[in-house]
Amino acid sequence: MRRRLSYGMVGGGPGAFIGDVHRMAAELDGLARVAAGAFSSDAERSAAKGAEIGLDPERVYGGYAEMAEAEAARAGEDRLDFVIVVTPNHLHFDVARTFLDAGFHVVCDKPLTTELGDAEALCRLVAGGDRVFALTHNYGGYPMIKDARHLVRGGTLGEIRRVQLEYFQGWLATPLEETGHPQAVWRTDPARAGVAGALGDIGTHAHHLARYVTGLEVEALCGELTTFVPGRRLEDDASLLLRWSGGVRGTLTVSQVAAGEENGLAIRVFGSEGSIAWRHDDAETLWHRTPDGQARARRRGHGWISPEAARASRVPPGHPEGFIEGFGNLYRNVISTIGALDEGRTPDAADLDFPTVWDGARGVHFLERAVESGRRGAWVDARYEPPGGPGKPGESGEPGEPTR
Repeated sequence: MRRRLSYGMVGGGPGAFIGDVHRMAAELDGLARVAAGAFSSDAERSAAKGAEIGLDPERVYGGYAEMAEAEAARAGEDRLDFVIVVTPNHLHFDVARTFLDAGFHVVCDKPLTTELGDAEALCRLVAGGDRVFALTHNYGGYPMIKDARHLVRGGTLGEIRRVQLEYFQGWLATPLEETGHPQAVWRTDPARAGVAGALGDIGTHAHHLARYVTGLEVEALCGELTTFVPGRRLEDDASLLLRWSGGVRGTLTVSQVAAGEENGLAIRVFGSEGSIAWRHDDAETLWHRTPDGQARARRRGHGWISPEAARASRVPPGHPEGFIEGFGNLYRNVISTIGALDEGRTPDAADLDFPTVWDGARGVHFLERAVESGRRGAWVDARYEPPGGPGKPGESGEPGEPTR
């Protein structure tokens, strides 16, 4: 790119873990810098965060609407190139729509929105405009997940038969929200988190991970959603049976009350000619097993690894990469795409490997269907095509021409 892009952030104020993660990841490759922000709806807290990271006080705001209006009035290289949304879920729609309407590219944390109608409204808005919209399902940025995708979609496993997903955390095993813990308070509040608790917070990551690796879509599901902590208003544990396209079967189990677990995301894909397995606590390794009993540990950083995984690796083997780098790979692709478009160039196909607004709508639909199934205690149809979604470039990381 000819210049370093600038971005603004909405949310991510003092004490908000994920905002700092996004900022570090967006700036990891030196392709972008933070220039403005509405870090909190409390003007003093927003100002404090701006001062902490060295921003011009004139570009730190107490509200996102004020920020959108002021930043849209700037011109040339003084104008923001994109905006990152890291607020609680209930604000995603209004914030994203406001900045899209103001002409900015948007990167939004997951889940996309708390209601499917809002997600579809964003799909239509993006489809009818010239803005990039990325969703930060960051686990697709790990090199060995890209290697898994290469093997599965390349036919190495033969005919896919089963996809097993799990995501276990234990941080909500007690009523942490009653202590005023800021992250626990909003994540257990339906008004701010949306219709789902553990499924919305971490289950959406597992759902997207399976779609990204396999290219399959959920066609039907049957779920049991459980709230173990007394008084909690959203589920903190869920188990789903899944029927994927092409006759593939599978399960998804998530819990945020699995005492002792930290961030236990895992995926296994079984085919007629072998299987793959990946765990987040050993993210540098992808296990590939064949029917004759051979098991090979494919390790990040080696010369024989798939080109997609090699492109996502930054350091030699033996120097672990992880969470920030996975986020960084996503941001590198998004920023490179935005830079190419703004310079009138066609983005490289490899740079279009990031989740889009249509992936986000699929995630929201998945949540609503899972909650409906849990309420009814029955199988439900989960087939879905978001508005403008079929064949849209970038959906599930598929290369193609960007929307413009």
